[in-house]
Amino acid sequence: MLTLAEKILFVLAALVSLYFTYKGVARIIQQISSGKGKVDWSLARKRAVDLTAKMVSFQPVFRLRFGVSLLHGFIGWGFLTYLLINLSDLIYGFTNFKILYHAGLVGDVYRLLADLMGMAIMVSMLALSFRRYILQPTHLHTRDTTLLNPKARMGIWYDSAIVTAAFFTHNFMRMTEESFHLAQEGRVDGWQPFISAASRLWSGWDANSLMVGEHLAWWISLGAIVAFLPYFAYSKHIHLFFAPLNFALKPERKSIGQLSYIDLDDQSIEQFGAAKMSDLGWEQIMDSYACIQCFRCQEVCPAYNTGKILSPAALEVNKRYHLKSGTTDVAMLDLISEEAVWACTACGACVDICPVGNEPMRDILDIRRNLAMMESSFPKELETSFKGMERNANPWNAPQSERLKWAEGLNVPTIEENPDPDILWWVGCAPATDPRAQKTAQAFAKILNAAGVNFAVLGRNESCTGDPARRAGREDIFFGLATQNVEVLNEVAPKRIVATCPHCLHTVKNEYPAFGGNYAVIHHTQLINELVGAGKISMNLDGDNMKITFHDPCYLGRHNKIVDEPRDVLKSTGVETVEMPRHGMKSFCCGAGGAQMWKEEEEGSSRVNMARFEEAKATGADVVAVGCPFCLTMMTDASKNDGGLIQVKDIAEIVAERLK
Repeated sequence: MLTLAEKILFVLAALVSLYFTYKGVARIIQQISSGKGKVDWSLARKRAVDLTAKMVSFQPVFRLRFGVSLLHGFIGWGFLTYLLINLSDLIYGFTNFKILYHAGLVGDVYRLLADLMGMAIMVSMLALSFRRYILQPTHLHTRDTTLLNPKARMGIWYDSAIVTAAFFTHNFMRMTEESFHLAQEGRVDGWQPFISAASRLWSGWDANSLMVGEHLAWWISLGAIVAFLPYFAYSKHIHLFFAPLNFALKPERKSIGQLSYIDLDDQSIEQFGAAKMSDLGWEQIMDSYACIQCFRCQEVCPAYNTGKILSPAALEVNKRYHLKSGTTDVAMLDLISEEAVWACTACGACVDICPVGNEPMRDILDIRRNLAMMESSFPKELETSFKGMERNANPWNAPQSERLKWAEGLNVPTIEENPDPDILWWVGCAPATDPRAQKTAQAFAKILNAAGVNFAVLGRNESCTGDPARRAGREDIFFGLATQNVEVLNEVAPKRIVATCPHCLHTVKNEYPAFGGNYAVIHHTQLINELVGAGKISMNLDGDNMKITFHDPCYLGRHNKIVDEPRDVLKSTGVETVEMPRHGMKSFCCGAGGAQMWKEEEEGSSRVNMARFEEAKATGADVVAVGCPFCLTMMTDASKNDGGLIQVKDIAEIVAERLK
């Protein structure tokens, strides 16, 4: 179709475009490579099937905003479709051969798909543009207090406009070019209904005008791509390539909250945590290129939702805008304020909801590591918990000699008294030392004895797992506690460990393997569910007909995917259960995680626990059931502030009250 001069001109333009595109991509690769760690390319091979499924289905996008996600899906599916369409058009321009017209049924079906996807792309782009620029939903923005880079506030809009204009123009002119081709042939292609309909618009044109129209449309269509390619490396839509790489190459983790291991016995370590962007892992730098700036992480963040200045989205966007300047040598506190860093509850909601696999929570905890370990800069309220963990192996600073005081009068054997138990019960600091949480431990002991379980506890040999210290950045305290606990546990060699605290469960199950501790760990609601299923405990179902809503602890549901067993246990008690709008993997935080339990909450429009309690209250439930001692404290405090009309109980307490 193209003349020789046109072919030469196109090749030259393409070469220039590819050169500047290469320069942009090389800059990105250099920046990502400046991060810590090495890429394990074998992971891509192991994840190939799962990665392909995610790319084809766009499944991660559909966990929030279904209608909008569907529009994005059409654009994504259309993009995949057009990879072959554009190749076909390129071949046609240089050879005058329409390959998809000579590929039998496959070509027919592909032309139909391209026709439908072409229309879907344009409709979706127009709808999303109307939403962004006319409707302007609040969750596509961020409050001024979140320290979002001033360039980004308008830059995101400009970027979206440029990308939309380029792709809409390409798509529209590609379909126009094809309609001119059909008009020249004087026929209708049943496999291209929309393009065939458009071809009728040119029915009165002469052959020369149709040929000129086809040429012009071809040039604008593919020319838009050639012109756009160098900009692509600077736009947020580079996520089309980096999102798959994110899923393919992210280091393997046992849960979304598992932090990287630091060997504090290594005396050569000079830097802890992230003081500047180059201190982050390579995958954390790549996150900023995978980010689609959809602000979904901000939308589910408990700190942002209660008026705090933290926005995980602003952090990722700020990283990206600093990378545009060509350097990773920027202080992390230029990207996020110190107050925002300490507002994070480490709930993992931002990581869980991200459609491209980004992990802003990990950046924040790495910044905490640097602040706490290198700068000794942290909220002063945390000093008490740090000293408690260092001196008495628990953040409440209770003497280890009182570790079993809660069990007085109960049949709770220690490992010395029962050295070969089927279950080693990791009681946890809160159930062992906090007066309210002790009722959970006492209830669970009652259940275990009623079921005839062969169990034991470590008693005075049990120390804090170190979770509060690690989430607050004090890797040194965590390292000491973890090393000590693994030595104790390896000597005991437990068959199974049951934990009454999801934070303990998470740490022992997911983070102790790095210290040489590999154990089968379950939550106490899982064990209770097993006992009910095995018929080892039975309950009186004739009690009061109360309505209960279950609050999923972040480190039980989102971090460890344990959502069904607690609900099954509640159903077995005969109570009526009702769900809050945000539950399961999408549960809203109680506000205590990330070491918030031992410090004052940052200033905001409301407290996280009150926001969650209001959600529970709206269900009309008589009782808020929990499965975590931190959640128990936070929800109990919220209930008291509300007048105390709604009870807050651990699931173990509810079961123990109904035991026959």
